[in-house]
Amino acid sequence: MASQKYTQAKKENNRRWDAANLDRISVAIAKGEKEKIRAAAAAAGESLNQYMITAVEQRMEREIQQLEHGKEKTEPEGMERQG
Repeated sequence: MASQKYTQAKKENNRRWDAANLDRISVAIAKGEKEKIRAAAAAAGESLNQYMITAVEQRMEREIQQLEHGKEKTEPEGMERQG
């Protein structure tokens, strides 16, 4: 299959699809943490975006299970809430 050029029309179509189908979240983290997360994502064979989505989904699932079993929600070590 011949490679197709990424035309302006294709770019605009992708932008419209993204706007209609995706929500965006901006995350602020301490300097240097982004590269640590990026390296962990690469080691897992995932994009940074997919790695973060998976991490959030896994935490949400743990918290749902804890609530269903009457356990208190706990923060993983090193992940205590700040502020």
